[in-house]
Amino acid sequence: MLDLERNPAKGVGIDMLDRIGPLILVVEDEPLVRLAAVAMLEDAGFRIIEAMNGDQALELLAADSDVQLLFTDVTMPGTIDGFALARQVRHRWPHIAIMVVSAKQVSQPDRLPAGSRFEQKPYSPETLVRHARELTSP
Repeated sequence: MLDLERNPAKGVGIDMLDRIGPLILVVEDEPLVRLAAVAMLEDAGFRIIEAMNGDQALELLAADSDVQLLFTDVTMPGTIDGFALARQVRHRWPHIAIMVVSAKQVSQPDRLPAGSRFEQKPYSPETLVRHARELTSP
């Protein structure tokens, strides 16, 4: 698992960079929830980088243009929530697919960029992996 302290620009071990699956940025402020999502996605063959909030996610995206999917919670500390992060990512990096998840919010299509997917928590591992594959397949 790649984290904020060890990202590709700072020299992560070669074994992590040799994975061939799509790269997903997981943005979740709750450590245990983030850990569970990362484990599900890594087990399915995805490469992962992590952020604790939208501000950190934007920093990571600016440094790594290989991200193929933004997977973000809605309610997080920092200056932007998951809906605002999704809109900024769509504007700045239109090639990145977007999945927004929340336990507290319901789907609000008017707040999501076109082509984004919303998933209500709790989600099953099967649902998470299926949607990630759909959003990252060519």
